[in-house]
Amino acid sequence: MQMKLKLTVAAAIAAVAGMAAAQETVVKIGHVGPVSGAQAHYGKDNENGVRMAIEEINAAGTTIGGKKIKFEIQAEDDAADPKQGTAAAQKLCDAKVAGVVGHLNSGTTIPASKVYNDCGIPHVTGAATNPNLTKPGYKTTYRIIANDNALGAGLAFYAADALKLKKVAIIDDRTAYGQGVAEVFKKTAQQKGLTIVDEQFTTDKATDFMAILTAIKAKGPDAIFYGGMDPQAGPMLRQMEQLGMANVKYFGGDGICTSEIAKLAAGAKTLANVVCAEGGASLAKMPGGTAWKAKYDKKYPGQFQVYSPYTYDATFLLVDAMKRANSTDPKVYTPELIKSNFKGVTTTIQFEPNGELKNPAITLYVYKDGKKTALN
Repeated sequence: MQMKLKLTVAAAIAAVAGMAAAQETVVKIGHVGPVSGAQAHYGKDNENGVRMAIEEINAAGTTIGGKKIKFEIQAEDDAADPKQGTAAAQKLCDAKVAGVVGHLNSGTTIPASKVYNDCGIPHVTGAATNPNLTKPGYKTTYRIIANDNALGAGLAFYAADALKLKKVAIIDDRTAYGQGVAEVFKKTAQQKGLTIVDEQFTTDKATDFMAILTAIKAKGPDAIFYGGMDPQAGPMLRQMEQLGMANVKYFGGDGICTSEIAKLAAGAKTLANVVCAEGGASLAKMPGGTAWKAKYDKKYPGQFQVYSPYTYDATFLLVDAMKRANSTDPKVYTPELIKSNFKGVTTTIQFEPNGELKNPAITLYVYKDGKKTALN
């Protein structure tokens, strides 16, 4: 009799658990970034930020529109390629995800933003910095990090005012990001009275820079500005050392401002000449940065790069707008995003009418004994 009673109770518990699971509504949030290729370390870090946020949101329990919601990530790889980026965006549209966090690169985010606009799904990037992203005025496009106007200008001011440099050479990788940040640096540097002694171009696949560096060396610059990412910056620093350019400063935006660049530079002394800029405060100065980083490192040891605190905040931001709209339907909750006043790990997120972050901070970094160290 007792055995039968136990079985009946167990069956009842299982039935209740089954009903609870059945009453949960699954809502998907998309993430796109390069999780293959030379920039996979950035993409993985960004995806980790979204996964961590979703796990925490689900653990806390979320009810929207009277339904218990279980969030899931739909992760896609764009390999930092614009064509793959738009294909991934279309895939997320077809899957009817509720919102998207991404992409990493401006070159993938800008064309993907049109796809999201056309299918009416909001996307939030915490990494793509080209100012052109918000120019079309799509109501579905949001950025929660400073753009290249702030990064390129901040570096040019530092070069002129703090370091009193006179002559600068510029290299960019011909991507939307690399060209964009280099252009802003160049314009601001010229306004500050710096002379641009040479301009060279490479690609985001190149590893040999000897020819362009030799040409630049002949012009005797005080510094090189590189618009691009760390898979190129690391080898470039090694080759600058080989060419005896140990006294030339090396500037770059957030694309080179990673912990990975120290590994890619493989012991080159020129790493000590790097000055790079990131949108946002340093982790130590973010409202929740230090505690968040400890949590992240425990979960994903050795994987932190730059942008995961932003993709983490972007995920919470989307869910916050859904809660305020009492709906997970993009048509209903997207208008709430522009009204956000969300206290995130990175900052309090509020938007300008065009979807740009209000009052974005920027931080300059150098590498002391191979470790990324905030200057301000």
